[in-house]
Amino acid sequence: MINQNLKTAIVHDWLTTYAGSERCVESFTNIWNNADIYSLVDFLNEKDRQTILKGKNAKTSFVQKLPLANKYHRHYFPLFPLAIEQFDLSGYDLVISSSHAFAKGALTNSNQLHICYCYTPIRYAWDLTHQYFDKESFVGRIQKLILQPALHNIRTWDVVSANRVDYFVAISNYIARRIKKIYRRDAEVIYPPVDTAKFSCESHKEDFYLTASRFVPYKKIDLIAESFSKMPDKKLIIIGEGSDKEKIKAKSAKNVKMINYKEVDDFAEYMKRARAFVFAAEEDFGISVIEALSCGTPVIALNKGGTAETIVDGKYGIHFSDQTPDDIVNAVARFEKSENTFDPQILSNYAKQFDRSIFEEKIKSFIKIKSEEFFKK
Repeated sequence: MINQNLKTAIVHDWLTTYAGSERCVESFTNIWNNADIYSLVDFLNEKDRQTILKGKNAKTSFVQKLPLANKYHRHYFPLFPLAIEQFDLSGYDLVISSSHAFAKGALTNSNQLHICYCYTPIRYAWDLTHQYFDKESFVGRIQKLILQPALHNIRTWDVVSANRVDYFVAISNYIARRIKKIYRRDAEVIYPPVDTAKFSCESHKEDFYLTASRFVPYKKIDLIAESFSKMPDKKLIIIGEGSDKEKIKAKSAKNVKMINYKEVDDFAEYMKRARAFVFAAEEDFGISVIEALSCGTPVIALNKGGTAETIVDGKYGIHFSDQTPDDIVNAVARFEKSENTFDPQILSNYAKQFDRSIFEEKIKSFIKIKSEEFFKK
């Protein structure tokens, strides 16, 4: 039985917006256009539905119909292990789980091949648990007290459900190490797709730095704002939105400008014109970093996580070692001393190896090989 003839299901955690993991689902539906899609919830707008699912509706769990699920579905996370296990996938030969949380826990039998494209083991259940709670506030401490038992149960389920996967594919070597640490499983590494063609190279740079992200704690946008507030002669533009907005605003001096994503007509224009893109998160991969390189824009990035792999210090950008204002200030100073050594065209050409076409070729080849091996047994 060859790969293209396999009846295929794609299982994704939740479909609410067009973000990094949904770009991968978009590629999966490009390759396996006859696959059925399963997701805990599906609240995509019509434009994103056409892009990601080619107009299809996902088969959803009972979480879809819970009160206020369209806005607060993540608050039901203690129910997600049960919900993902309710999907009846027994009629499929190949199950591809697209998982940063619960999708990999879908139930399959010994005659089905289950391959998980893993963005990360559940962040808030493992090593980032303490970053998701505001330890300085009373509300944060109460939240942690209430949720700790639920997170303990999630961790137990997460490890057990890893045994349901035949093969793991990780989005970076960093994530492959986390999979090995938590699940005791090896993982192939295939970097996720970046639409590099949408970001043309620009040699002329303007006098501002850029960062862009969801405003959530682990992204450390408040740290970048604080760092540039210590450099009043340098301009920083922050593009994004999220729960940390007020925290970021409180740490922003007059030289730091915040712009909501919805107010940006052409994000690529900011990427192209920036002197450098600043990235302080210990990220699983960091798609925005590759988008910046596609524009010929150097990156000032943390030397941990995905950016430790994609950004070569002194060649495609500048590394800093720790998530502190002083380290970022020093990295900016290092960048400005060597700014003229970064050739925009070299950066843009380097980024092309992460293009969507490369990802689709590699993931299709990997699954074809594993399918042929599995169904010969």
